[in-house]
Amino acid sequence: MKLYLIIASILFVEMAFAQEVETNATSKLWSLEDCISYAIENNITVKDADLNTSISEVDYNKAKSARLPNLFGSASQTFSSGTSIDPITSDYVSDQIHSTNLGINSSMTLFQGSQVNNQIKQNKLLLEQSGLLAEEAKNSIVISILETYLQALFSKEGIAIAENNLKASEKEVLRAKSRLDAGSIALSDYTEAQSQAATNKYNVIAAKNDYEQNIITLKQLLELSPLETLEIETIDENMDLINLELNKEAIYTNALAYLPEVEASKTNILINEKELDIAKGGYLPTLALTGSLGSGYTSINDSDFSDQLDLNFNQRLGLSLTIPIFNRNQTKAAVQTASINIEKAEIQKQTVEKEVIKKVETAYQNALSSQEQLVAAEASEDAAEQSYNLAQKKYELGDLSTTDLVISQNTYTNAQQNYLQAKYLNILYHQLLQFYQGNEIKL
Repeated sequence: MKLYLIIASILFVEMAFAQEVETNATSKLWSLEDCISYAIENNITVKDADLNTSISEVDYNKAKSARLPNLFGSASQTFSSGTSIDPITSDYVSDQIHSTNLGINSSMTLFQGSQVNNQIKQNKLLLEQSGLLAEEAKNSIVISILETYLQALFSKEGIAIAENNLKASEKEVLRAKSRLDAGSIALSDYTEAQSQAATNKYNVIAAKNDYEQNIITLKQLLELSPLETLEIETIDENMDLINLELNKEAIYTNALAYLPEVEASKTNILINEKELDIAKGGYLPTLALTGSLGSGYTSINDSDFSDQLDLNFNQRLGLSLTIPIFNRNQTKAAVQTASINIEKAEIQKQTVEKEVIKKVETAYQNALSSQEQLVAAEASEDAAEQSYNLAQKKYELGDLSTTDLVISQNTYTNAQQNYLQAKYLNILYHQLLQFYQGNEIKL
C-alpha cells in the first residue's frame, strides 16, 4: 500500500509538472496589436454595432422588395340556411347552401409619388450610416484599448520602481539598526527608516493593485474571462518617444476626412432629405395594378365539385387610382417635420465636426506638452538619481541623517514617476494623432 501511494504521488507530481509546462508553453504574451485585433472581433459593443448594420441591410432589402407584386391565396367554406344570396351564382334562394370559394389575388404599385424609390434610396443611406457607426464603435474600442494598455504598462513599471525603493529602504533599515546598536544614531532615526520601509511596502502593494485593476479593465474590453491570465508586452525602450513633426491644419483636414462619425453626420443629412422627398410624395396620387383568379362550388348546383370549379373559374385584371384630396394635414405635417429634421441634421454635423476638432486639438496640445515634460522629467530624474546615490554614500559614512536620506529617496521616486507619466503620455497622444489621421496604431 505504501509503495502504491508513493508511485501515485510521483505520477501526480509528473502530471502536474507536465501540465504546468504545457500551460507555460501555450501561454500568450499580448501585444497592443493583438489586443486591438482581438477586441474588434470579440467586444460586445462592436458586435452590437455590427448587428445594427445587419438590421439595416435587412431593411434595405425589404425596401427593394416593395417594388415587387404581392400574391395571396384564399379559401373559404360557408353554410347558410333560409333566404340568402348564393355566393357563386348570386341568385336569391331559400334553402340550405354549402359553398366553397377559392382564389388568388395580387397587386403591384405602379406609382406612389416616387415614395418607394425614395424609401429604397433612404434605406441604402441608412445602411451606409450603420456601417460608419460600426466603424466609429470599433474606433472607440481601439482608443480604449490603447489608453488601458498604456496605463497598465505605466502601472507595471511603477511596480518595479516601488520594489526597488522597498529593497533600498530595507537595506537602509539594516544600516540604521547597526548604527543604532553602535550608538551613532538616535532611536528616532531608526524608527524613521522603518517607517519609510513600511511606506515603500505599502506603495508596492498599491502599485500591484493598480496594475491588476488595469488588467481587469483590459480583460473586459477583450471580453476575456476574469479567471484567464493576461500578460502584456512591454514597449521597446529604444523607441523614439519625441516625434511630433505634424502640421496642425493637416491633422484637422485628415481627421475630418477619415473619422467615420463625420461622414455619418453628413449621411444623416442625406437621409433626412430623402425623408422630405418621401413626405412630399404623399401629395401625389397612387396607381396600382390588381389581378385575381378564382373559382367556387355551391351545393344547389347539380354539377359535381370539379366541374363547378372549371365552370366557375374567373379572371380579373384592373387598375386602381387613389388621389389624395384631404388627409387632415397629415402630409403637410410630415413635410414640415422632415424639413426641420434636415436643419437639425445640419446642426448635428457641425457639432460632430466641432467635437472632432476639439479631440484633435486636445491631443495635439497634450502631445506638445508631453514632449517638453518628457525632456524636463528625464533631466530631473537623472539629477535626482545622482543626488540620491550621493545621499546613500553620505548616509553610509554617517554624514547624513535618516530624514535627509528619506527626503532624497522620495524626491528620486517622484522624479521617476514624473518621467514615467510624461513618457506614456507622449506615447498616448502621439498614437492618437496618428490614429485620427487613419494611420495604424503600433508600438
